[in-house]
Amino acid sequence: MSEDKINYLKKIIDEKIEEYFTKKINLATHNKLLYESMYYSIKDGGKRARAILFILTYGIFKENYEDYFDFALAIEMIHCYSLIHDDLPCMDDDDLRRGKPTNHKVYGEAIALLAGDGLLNEAFEVLIKLSIDDRASLKASYEISKAIGGFGMIGGQIADILGENKKLNEEELRYIHENKTGKLIKASIISAGILCNCDQDILSTLGEFGEKLGYAFQIKDDILDVIGDEDHLGKSINCDIKNEKSTFVSFYGLERSIEIYDRLSLECMDILDRLSKLKDVNLLKSFTLKLIKRNN
Repeated sequence: MSEDKINYLKKIIDEKIEEYFTKKINLATHNKLLYESMYYSIKDGGKRARAILFILTYGIFKENYEDYFDFALAIEMIHCYSLIHDDLPCMDDDDLRRGKPTNHKVYGEAIALLAGDGLLNEAFEVLIKLSIDDRASLKASYEISKAIGGFGMIGGQIADILGENKKLNEEELRYIHENKTGKLIKASIISAGILCNCDQDILSTLGEFGEKLGYAFQIKDDILDVIGDEDHLGKSINCDIKNEKSTFVSFYGLERSIEIYDRLSLECMDILDRLSKLKDVNLLKSFTLKLIKRNN
């Protein structure tokens, strides 16, 4: 039953994406290629992990989660923008994403750059519209904006770039992981709690869960980059080695990295068990296990 619900949520998010961008493409004239490029990267594929984490967290506290699918849509746009930019030749220079050629391989670097910019702008257009008459939405949007800025995702990305061809220490490596990947995952969870007007103790618990899950998520990416199957991943492997990046695997070795990942995964489930004393978290727990066991 939980798997059916998660698949249903992913289906609705996919439909929201299709509806949003089909409308934009139909309205576009001279800028049609921009929206086609944006839609190319955001459609068909991906786990929709951040968007589903948002919806499932909201659903713990309130039943009207269907009223906030646009929030989930904006989160997915932000994530996709970061992937397009991350794949560019000036960054990781990847040719494959979600089993198909990366955006710049299809549309060229200039269009791909603008498609990423466009997705970020569209996301905040959606968030601001939701926030005009709703202070909780404004606070939740602010949480997301902090997570992806210079002290969040972009800050982690710059540290990642500056760390190429260098041997990073543990603190530097942790900073990259917590910010480049972890902050948006954490914000997706906390923002749902903010929308539900959760008290500070609950928000702190959600933040702890999001932080550990986001950290574990990036460590798993590091592990899969070494031992993953390219067909399952839908992207090239050994990219970190090619770009001479410090990762958990290069720093700790594969066996120790798996041990750290397993410990963080157990801690995530322990936090959800604490929450379960207050609310039903079975769906969120089921999806978290799905992310923990992923092979892509």
